[in-house]
Amino acid sequence: MIHPQSSAWPLSRMASVIMLACASLGLAGKSLAETSMSQTTSTEVNPADVPEADQTIQAKPADQWTGVWSRSTLLGDMGGLRSSLGQHGITLGLTEDSEYLSNVAGGLKHGGEYHGVTTLTLGLDTQRAGMWEGGSANISVLDIHGDSFSGDHVGSLQTASGSEAEATTRLWEAWYQQKFFDGKADIKIGQQSLDQEFMVSQYGATFMGTMFGWPAVPSYDMTAGGPAYPLSGLGVRLRGKLSDELTVLGGVFAGDPAGTSNSDSQQANKHGTAFNLHGGSLWISELQYGLNQPGDGQLDDGKSKGLPGTYKLGAWYQNARFGDQRYDDTGLSLADPNSSGSAAQHRGNYSIYAVADQMIWRPAEDSSRTLNAFTRLMWAPGDRNQVSFSANAGVTLTAPFDGRDSDVAGLAVGYVKVGNHLRAYDEDTATANGNPLYPVRRDETFVEATYQYQLTPWWQLQGDLQYTLKPGAGTVSSNDSTQTQRIPNAWVVGLKTVITF
Repeated sequence: MIHPQSSAWPLSRMASVIMLACASLGLAGKSLAETSMSQTTSTEVNPADVPEADQTIQAKPADQWTGVWSRSTLLGDMGGLRSSLGQHGITLGLTEDSEYLSNVAGGLKHGGEYHGVTTLTLGLDTQRAGMWEGGSANISVLDIHGDSFSGDHVGSLQTASGSEAEATTRLWEAWYQQKFFDGKADIKIGQQSLDQEFMVSQYGATFMGTMFGWPAVPSYDMTAGGPAYPLSGLGVRLRGKLSDELTVLGGVFAGDPAGTSNSDSQQANKHGTAFNLHGGSLWISELQYGLNQPGDGQLDDGKSKGLPGTYKLGAWYQNARFGDQRYDDTGLSLADPNSSGSAAQHRGNYSIYAVADQMIWRPAEDSSRTLNAFTRLMWAPGDRNQVSFSANAGVTLTAPFDGRDSDVAGLAVGYVKVGNHLRAYDEDTATANGNPLYPVRRDETFVEATYQYQLTPWWQLQGDLQYTLKPGAGTVSSNDSTQTQRIPNAWVVGLKTVITF
């Protein structure tokens, strides 16, 4: 079990105190604001710059709201600090994401845990700072606090929350971006988290489950889970707008964000300052097609040519060496008593993927109520990878009730299939141990129902219900000394709060 650091960052403590103070004021009785989902540029510090930030709905204040209830952030101008920084092109963001998850049935252990993430972000617009046009910089720091949940309580591959990580204070992103050709192309250099731009599903980000954000294939198949939350990696990313509909992304990043041979990647790079350039490189590209999207510089006023959607095709390649999941370097099964214990090595690793986000119903052009669907499919070779296939799919309903334009309800499913060599290794283990009842890992299914409730423009609550079928893809339960029983199917309930300060 991971314990919070005794020297926890003061920002997280301040955030907790403010949250409790707000609760005592009875904010839940206040009216909601109408919201609109809008894209922001990378020079603005906003919830989209932080973990799972796309889940936070931005609200437009109702006319009757005044003061603290109507502004987009709890602390507003911070006594003039934000406006003073803004005169120099600097933006300041501070967000607290807190969750309580509880396993109520099945899994490894019943009970719950609290965990949270405080994110401090500073952004710089070079033109507003009186320098040159088209430049922007970003630096973000995370304070991760609380205890781990999924590994101790559920034992699932598709973990319950995208913010679960080891407690620490760490540098997350630190990069510079420069636009070219009237904004039709840009380059980003520095420490980056790939889950902010690659493989992203807009509607999938509504859900709390980890794999609706950063998917299972890169989480288990890239070295150290890849340069994605809570880790990041040095690299260069290029983006070009080929037409109003087509955008291409490509980049090369450090292949090992952990930077050492420590089996615990987060401990190996505990504070995000390893800046490792060893361990090979990771190459990734993605083609994006926007359907019925507003043009450059235009806001979506609800009067687009039709129902908007985004479709993506991508691939990644990592040029390190990866161990076989079944065979050793002599050709024997790793489960064989005579095995050398050293896995056969494969040169390189790769994956292909597709993502689709599509609005499928809107009663009127100016209606806040929309029905949206998403799906994401990923494949990787099964000889060198723990996970060879993963899929996410689901629907979300924005403004599900009259007067609740800020709320979102959603239902989604995730599926993970283990590689054929790992499956065969389990079969070999059963044979070697003379235990025909030994569980063989095959696949895992995850179902989530969620509801986001917007109390104010800066405060959101989210209730969540999750069901995991065959946790760990049907792996043997650590509670079973006979090694014949799988981890029982698990039910998890959760409550999440996001406050933008």
